[in-house]
Amino acid sequence: MSLAPPAAPLVHLRVPTDEDALAWHRVFADPEVMEFHGGRPAELSVYEELTARQRRHDAEHGLCLWTLLDDAGEVLGFTGAQPWPHTSFGPVGEIEIGWRLARAAWGRGYATAAARTTLERARVAGVPEVVAMVNSRNERSMAVTRRLGMRQAESYTTPSGAEAYCFRLTL
Repeated sequence: MSLAPPAAPLVHLRVPTDEDALAWHRVFADPEVMEFHGGRPAELSVYEELTARQRRHDAEHGLCLWTLLDDAGEVLGFTGAQPWPHTSFGPVGEIEIGWRLARAAWGRGYATAAARTTLERARVAGVPEVVAMVNSRNERSMAVTRRLGMRQAESYTTPSGAEAYCFRLTL
């Protein structure tokens, strides 16, 4: 009897809708999910602005933070690629890939499967290289970058004083 590795879960990505702002607000309301994103849940208005911005990114670049759904159509979070959103630190001017999932979706392969789909979409869009910025204490996200074949290239101190690693991948 051979033990085959588990199959990657089926994931679906869509451009965020107005309704997704509420879904993101709900699935990210867990302090554990927000540990490396400010430590506490954000207001609904944050997600309303974020989903609207992602629709603009999709229209302008063909890339955005897409809503991540499982095979049953449940919103699990987001994954995707967008221009690095900060001008005061980090990989300014580069395309960053990222993911944030509901706590119930952790450890099931969704982040890696969705990130692989994101990388393929970025290749098709003509992006030559992507980066992923990860808090130096976020072992789960660093494991995803390694599964994607990314290499740690730089480190930055964020405005909040946290150390973040910049991982790179040539497409």
